[in-house]
Parts: sequence; C-alpha cells; structure tokens
Amino acid sequence: MQTIEDIFGIKADNKAIFEYAITHPSYTQENGLDYTKCYERLEFLGDAVLKLVVSNILYREFPKYHEGEMSKIRSIAVSDSVLSEISKSIGLAEIIRASEHDKKQGIKKLTSVTACAFEAVLGAYFLDGKMEQLENKLEDIFAPYIKEINSNMDKYNAKALLQEYTQSLTKETPKYRLVENSGPAHKRIFTVEVSYNGEVIAQAEGSSKKEAEQKCAYIACQKLGVLECQK
Repeated sequence: MQTIEDIFGIKADNKAIFEYAITHPSYTQENGLDYTKCYERLEFLGDAVLKLVVSNILYREFPKYHEGEMSKIRSIAVSDSVLSEISKSIGLAEIIRASEHDKKQGIKKLTSVTACAFEAVLGAYFLDGKMEQLENKLEDIFAPYIKEINSNMDKYNAKALLQEYTQSLTKETPKYRLVENSGPAHKRIFTVEVSYNGEVIAQAEGSSKKEAEQKCAYIACQKLGVLECQK
C-alpha cells in the first residue's frame, strides 16, 4: 500500500479497500474471492467523486461559463482516455492486480482498465475519509488538462462541429467507417475514415475507435474550413 500512498501523497488507513481498488475482476475469479473484492464497486463511487471535484474546479475557474460549456469540458476531462493517460503517467497502472493470463495479455495497459482503477482509488480515498486531501491532489492533476481542453475545444468537439457544418449545407451527415483494427490486444490501433456526400474527406488513427473518429473529424474540419467559420 505504500505505493499508492507515494503516488497520491495521501495516507491510506483502511488498507483493504485500497487493495480492492487496484484489483481487476480476473484476479478475484482466479483466486476464488468474492466479487466485492475487486475495483468495480469502488469505481462506481469514484466516478461520482471525480465528477463532483472536477465540476467544482470548473465552477470556480470559469465563473462566466454556462452549464453546457462546463459540461463539455468535464465530459472530456473525466473520459477514459484522459483517466488512462493519468493512471499510466503516475504509475498506478503498473500496480494493478490481475490474473496471470490477463497480465500476459497486457490487460494493465488497456484504457478501460487503467481508467477504472484510477476512479476506484478515488472511491477508496473517499471512504477512507480523505476527501479534502483528495480534492487538493485532483486539482493539481487536472488543472493542466482542463486548461488544455478549454484552449483547444475545437479539437475535442470536432465531431459535433463537422455535423453542424454539413447539416447547414445539406441534410446529409458525415459517415464514419472503421478501416482497420490492428496491433496487439493491449495496444490496438484503430483507423477510421470520414466521408460526406459519398466522398472520403479524412482518415486518422487512434487508440480507440472514438479517439480515431474525433481526430478524423478534426482533420476534416480543417480541410473544409469549419474551424475558421467558428471564429
């Protein structure tokens, strides 16, 4: 448990719940443990904790923003891709417990797994009575992400912008197609293309289909001059 304390800089009193927070369901199945001894219930709680903290940060940082604008930033900030990036960068992903088979398959690198473990640890700290320290830590972690998202909202909101643009011209909407799904199970690469009126506009890759579509839409927006129209 000293590792989690080192990562977050917050003392952990109830050691058991923190062990569950980094335990993948495959580990409990392999060892014949009860399903409650994995991260799934804690992840459910941590998800709510994270949204509350990030919402509070946004409310204070952007006093002029409408709730819709704050919701857009929050949805990106608490997305699996961002949480997974954080989990890996702070070293949390490395200490996730999983079955031997799943570890060999690279499960500790999966976006969904690393994101869930991060939220589960937040849930554990909440139950451990460390909410105030946790809020301070999360503010330090998420401040640069929120700043970057707010400054580059066009990039993150590209799919919506592209659809609004195409529908302003015709009733046709952009069509996304998965071109290729390659790479090992723990490091998949998704290639997606977007077309409009039967013509392919752009193609992009990502670690998830959603990420690839967003990148693809952003490239398409650049090509069609959509971003200039927003200024």
